[in-house]
Amino acid sequence: MNSTVLNSELKARLATILGPSGLVEGGQIESRNYRDWMGSRSERPALLLRPANTGEVSQLLQACHEFRQPITPQGGLTGLVSAAAPLQGELALSLERMKKIEEIDRFTSTMTVEAGVELQTIQEQAEAQGMLFPLDLGARGSCTIGGNLSTNAGGNRVIRYGMTRALTLGVEAVLADGTVINGLNKLRKNNSGYDLNQLFIGSEGTLGVITRAVLKLMPKPTSQTVAFCGVGSFDQVAELLLHCQQHLGGNLTAFEVLWDNTYQLIAQHLPEIHLPLPAQHEFYVLIEAMGSEPARDREHLDQTLSQALEAGLVSDCVIAESEKQNEGIWRVRDGAAEVIRGAGFMHAYDVSLAIGDMDHFAAEVAARLTRQWPDTVLGVFGHVGDGNIHLVVNVGPETRQAHGRIDSIIYQLIQELNGSISAEHGIGLMKKPFLGYSRSEAEIALMRRLKDSLDPRGILSPGRIF
Repeated sequence: MNSTVLNSELKARLATILGPSGLVEGGQIESRNYRDWMGSRSERPALLLRPANTGEVSQLLQACHEFRQPITPQGGLTGLVSAAAPLQGELALSLERMKKIEEIDRFTSTMTVEAGVELQTIQEQAEAQGMLFPLDLGARGSCTIGGNLSTNAGGNRVIRYGMTRALTLGVEAVLADGTVINGLNKLRKNNSGYDLNQLFIGSEGTLGVITRAVLKLMPKPTSQTVAFCGVGSFDQVAELLLHCQQHLGGNLTAFEVLWDNTYQLIAQHLPEIHLPLPAQHEFYVLIEAMGSEPARDREHLDQTLSQALEAGLVSDCVIAESEKQNEGIWRVRDGAAEVIRGAGFMHAYDVSLAIGDMDHFAAEVAARLTRQWPDTVLGVFGHVGDGNIHLVVNVGPETRQAHGRIDSIIYQLIQELNGSISAEHGIGLMKKPFLGYSRSEAEIALMRRLKDSLDPRGILSPGRIF
C-alpha cells in the first residue's frame, strides 16, 4: 500500500489500539516527526503512531502487516542519511512516549530502558548512580537510545568503549507481524545459540522495531582531563595517537582531530566558540583521558604530552585546568559539526578507512572536488582514533543539485581505499546507491534474505539500505 489514501478500517483499528493520545492526524503532526535533520525530505504522513508500550507496538504492527501498510520507525530524527523521515504513503511510528528507565542494577552494572529515552537522560541517570554510560554524541539531548541502537551509533569515545552494540547486553524488538522477541537479559556471557540482538542493532528499523534494551554501565571515572594540541603533519598525528595509546593505555577515551580547513570554518562562522590555539597549525587534536586517580592521572597526561612536545610530535598544546575548560575544548570539537549553520548549506559525510590512508584521502578528495568545482569549501574532522572521519562540503551555488555527483566522487575514493561509506550513521536512503562500494554482492544478497525472512511484506522502512 503506497498510496496516500489510508484504509479506513486500518485507521479505526489503530485508533482503538492507541487511543486519543497515541494517534495524531495530518495537520496536527509537528514537523519534528517527519522532517529529517538534513532537511532533504519533508513528507507529512497521514498518521503519527505514538504507542505507550511494547504491547501497543505489537498490536499496531500486526494490523499494519495485515493491511500491508508501510511504517517508518523513528527516534529523535537526528540521523544524516534520511532513514527515519517517512516517504509518501508511509505512517510514522514514534517511540517518543516510551521514555521509562525501568531499572538501574548497580550489581550487574546495567540499565534497562525503553527505546524513547534520550541519550542525555541515560547519561545523567547513570551519573546520579556514580556510573557512566559512555556513548556520547553531539545530538545527545535529542537523539534517543532506540535510534542509537538501530544505527549502531558511535560517537566520541569508541576508541575506549566501542560502539553502541558493544554497550548493549540485550534488546527487545517487535517484528513486522507483531511478534515480540524478548532478548532482554543482563548476562555478560550468553552463548545459547545465535545472538539475535545483533540482527536488530544497526539494522535501521528494517528488520524490527527495538522497544527496550539492557545497557552496560561502567564505573564512573573520577578524573577527566582534556588537552588540545596543534600538530604540523598527519604523520605526526598518527605517531601522536600511538604515543598516547602506549603511555595513557586504557585512560585514553578520545582522540579527535580537526583538519585546518575545519578549524578555519569554526573561526569564521562560530565566533561564540573560544579557540584554544591560534589558527596556524595544519591539524588540531583533542585528547581526553579519564581515570580513577585525579592527581596522578593529570600528571600522567602532562608527562605524556611533554614527551610528545620534546619528540616534535606536537607544536603547541593547552591542557584544561577545570571542568569548564574541559567543556570549552569539547565545544570546539562539537562546533565542527555545527559550521553548517553559519557557512550555508553543506553536505555531510561519515566514512571510515585505515588511519594510514586518511591523509591521502583528505587531500585527494579536496583535489577531485576543486577540479570539478573550483570554489569548493571543505571541512574534514573526526574520531581518527577509531578510523572514522567526517566531511562537510559546499561546492558553490549548485551544491544541492550536485549532491549525487559529490557522493560519487567521495565514495569512489572510499572504494579505491577499501574503506566504508558509512562509519556510524547507517545507509538509509542517501547512501543505498553506493552500498556495493563497501559490501560484496554475496553480503548484500544475504542481507536481502534476512529482510525478506523477517519482513516478508516489506512494511518496515521500505526502500532503506537496499
